Amino acid sequence: MSTTTENTAPAPTPAPVVVLAKTVITSWKAPVAFLVFTLAMFALAIFGARPGDTTFRLSSPADAIQLPEVVVPSAPTVWVVAILLAVVTIVSAAMVRAQKRVPLWLIVIFAVLFMFGFLTWAAAGSSLPMIGLLFGSLSLAVPLIYGSLAGVIGERVGVVNIAIESQLLAGAFTAAVVASVTGNLWLGVIAAMVAGVLVAMVLAVFAIRYLVDQVIVGVVLNVLVVGLTSFFYSQVLVPNAAVLNAPPRFERLPIPLLGDIPIIGPVLFKQTIIVYIMYVAVAAVYVGLFHTKWGLRLRAVGEHPQAADTVGIKVNKTRFWNVALAGAIAGLGGTFFTIGTGIAFNKEMTAGAGYIALAAVIFGQWDPIKATLAALLFGFASNLQNTLSVIGSPVPSEFMLMLPYVVTIFAVAGLVGKVRPPAASGKPYVKS
Repeated sequence: MSTTTENTAPAPTPAPVVVLAKTVITSWKAPVAFLVFTLAMFALAIFGARPGDTTFRLSSPADAIQLPEVVVPSAPTVWVVAILLAVVTIVSAAMVRAQKRVPLWLIVIFAVLFMFGFLTWAAAGSSLPMIGLLFGSLSLAVPLIYGSLAGVIGERVGVVNIAIESQLLAGAFTAAVVASVTGNLWLGVIAAMVAGVLVAMVLAVFAIRYLVDQVIVGVVLNVLVVGLTSFFYSQVLVPNAAVLNAPPRFERLPIPLLGDIPIIGPVLFKQTIIVYIMYVAVAAVYVGLFHTKWGLRLRAVGEHPQAADTVGIKVNKTRFWNVALAGAIAGLGGTFFTIGTGIAFNKEMTAGAGYIALAAVIFGQWDPIKATLAALLFGFASNLQNTLSVIGSPVPSEFMLMLPYVVTIFAVAGLVGKVRPPAASGKPYVKS
C-alpha cells in the first residue's frame, strides 16, 4: 500500500504595490498678481471714486438684433468688484497653499471682473461702445496672432524667431508695392508671403548652417529690414506714391446668419478675408502640431533632436523648412498693415508688433491657442487706450500709451507661472 504526500508549501507572497504620488508644481505668482490688481481696484474705489453712471452699449445701430444698454452706477460697482476680486484672491491663495494649481477658469474670471470694474470706473458719466472696443481689439490683434503662430512653429522646431518683426514689416512693404502696381490684392498677399519666407530663410541659414547665435541674427535682421524698407520708402515710394504706394484693400465679407449674432457676430464675422484666413491658420497650426505626423516630427526635433536623428528624421532640414513656413505666416500677417486696411506703407509701421507677438508666444506657453488668446489680450490693451481717450477718461494718456507693454510685462513675468520652453529651442544641432 502506497501513500502520497501533497506539497503544502505556502503560496508566494505577492509583491507590494507601489503607488507613486503625483507631484503638483504650484506657484504663488498668480495669487500675488491677483493681490496687486485687487489693491489697485480698492485704491480706485477709495481714492479715485467717480460719480455718475457708466453705460455699456452692446450693439451698434447697424446690427440686426438690438440689445438694451446696460447702465451701472460707477462708485458702488467698483466697490462690489473690488470685494469680489478679494474673494478670488483668497480662493487662489488657499488653492496654492493646499498644493493645487490655480485653474485657468479662475484666472479668466478674475481678469473679466477686473476689466469690468476698471471700465466702469474709467467711463463714469460716459457711454462705452463695446462693439467698437472689441472690433478694434481684434483688428489690432490680427498681425500679433499671425506673428505668434510663426513664433510657436519656430520655437517648437528649435529656432528662436526673434525676426518676426522684420517678417511682418517685409510683408507689409511688399504687399503694398505689389498690390499698388498690379492692382491685384492676391498677388500682394503672395508677394508678402514670399518676402516673409526670404527673411526667414536668411535666419535659418545663419542659425542652422553656420551656427550663429539665433537671437543676434534675429535682431540684425530686424534692424536690416527696418533700414531697407525705410530707405526704399524715402527714395522710391514717396516720389512715386500714386503708383507704388496706393494699395487697394480687402473689403469686409459679412457671413450670413453668423454676422447677426449679438455682440460676437459683428466682431468676428463681419471681417475681411485676411481675418478669416487667420481663423483657419490658428486651427490648422494647432491640429497640425498636436494631431499629425508633421507636428510630431516637428516637436521631436525641438525637444530632443539627437533622438529624432536616430529614428531617421533629418533635423536641420526639418528646422529649415519649418522656419520658412513660419516666415510665410508672418509675411501674411504683415499684409494686414497695408492691404488689409487700405493704408499706404509708412516707415516702421509695425511698431514693435513682432516683439509683442514673441511675448504672446511665451505667455501662451508655446501653444497656438493660448498664444492667440494672449495676442487678443494685447490687442485689447492697445485698443483700450484709443477708446478711453475718445470718451474723455481721466486716465493719463502717457499711462494708456504704455498700457500694452505693461500688460506684456505682467503677462510674461507675473501671471504665467513657471513655464518650460521646448528643450532644444535656440540650440543648434551638430550631427555627431
